[in-house]
Amino acid sequence: MKQLILTIILLCVSVLALNAQSAWEEIQKDIHNTASNQLAYPGPKQTRLTPAPNGKKPFYISHYGRHGSRYLTGKDDYRGPYAILAKADSAGALTPLGKDVFHRISILKDESDERLGELSPLGAIQHQQIARRMFERFPEVFEGDACIDAKSTVVIRCILSMENALMQLAMLNPQLRLRHDASKHDMYYMNLQDKKLKSQRTDTIINEKYKAFVMRYDHSQQLMSKLFSDMEYVNKEVDAKLLANSIFTLASNLQNLEARKKITLYDLFTDDELYDYWKASNAYWYIHYGNYTENGGKQSYSQRNLLRRIIEEADSCLQLERPGATLRFGHESVLLPLTCLMELNGYGLQTDNLESLERKGWVDYRVIPMAANIQLVFYRRDFQDKEILVKVLLNENEAKLPVDTVEESYYRWSDVRDYYLKKLATYHAE
Repeated sequence: MKQLILTIILLCVSVLALNAQSAWEEIQKDIHNTASNQLAYPGPKQTRLTPAPNGKKPFYISHYGRHGSRYLTGKDDYRGPYAILAKADSAGALTPLGKDVFHRISILKDESDERLGELSPLGAIQHQQIARRMFERFPEVFEGDACIDAKSTVVIRCILSMENALMQLAMLNPQLRLRHDASKHDMYYMNLQDKKLKSQRTDTIINEKYKAFVMRYDHSQQLMSKLFSDMEYVNKEVDAKLLANSIFTLASNLQNLEARKKITLYDLFTDDELYDYWKASNAYWYIHYGNYTENGGKQSYSQRNLLRRIIEEADSCLQLERPGATLRFGHESVLLPLTCLMELNGYGLQTDNLESLERKGWVDYRVIPMAANIQLVFYRRDFQDKEILVKVLLNENEAKLPVDTVEESYYRWSDVRDYYLKKLATYHAE
């Protein structure tokens, strides 16, 4: 018993230590964190989970996961900066470093040709590994001929993420009954596009505030001076801010591609510059998907249908002796507001101060790296046990919920369910 208590204390201390690190400290350790939603999935930091109390065992998992690592989605994301540098090279306006960067970007352009938005090989591996860890951490859920019900949005990178996860589970247990689907029929909760909330995200005033915020962290001229030998050419022919942001985006995305094994673009930026680019991105994600008070603090409710569906499906599955798992595969534009709506780890934060986000623990890459995921894991002693507990993993690390725990990391499902249903009802009442 003493050993168990000591283990729990050590786990708590390690989790608190991880959460206490500032973004700056984390970025100093790994500059890839500056990539925000382009961060390649880092895997769980918490290798040992808190033991379940009172003989409880996992028996059902409800999950929502983002697709794995992908290529950029815009038609000019690779070709745009390539064309600008190609023109400057022809004009003799590039430095030796600029010529080298032009060559590196040509490698990215070639790899991404006809693959915009598609899952990369690394993205497939990420979902195989997540599925394997889920199977190994909660073997009781996947015993025998358990039913695994999987759904994806209709986007190919999400479908392939789902298929890679299911393929891994089938290899680990060929007896599993796997069901998988991807249909517009389910998009009302798998990827709800709430036009009213979307129209409230930004207006002229918010756009101006964000523009002023970003300007404080602009380093485009420093990059231009490294790439171009003729600054007069830059002033006449180049949108410096656009090109700098495009190259930073390529630098961030590169970690998800096969080219990461050969080249980097992070050497073009200092640590301070990368940190500042990240701050601008972090603020963007908060404005659009967090509870930013300047646009009403309600953007997280865009995922009200998904949260309600999770609750309803859980209530149904909990009536079964062997419910298995419900897996869902979608996008960061769903997972981030869902995290905020569920108030996991304090991400329900409401503020009008974009400068305070990091200090208050709102850090985008901790939530939405490639292959990000939320897992609700349900526990009971046996089928007759009516006190069902749940814990939530955010990117496979134990997360804190906005209700009281039964024991560390474990919550009564009835408390969690009631809290969220009351919250959803309040929004509908408006």
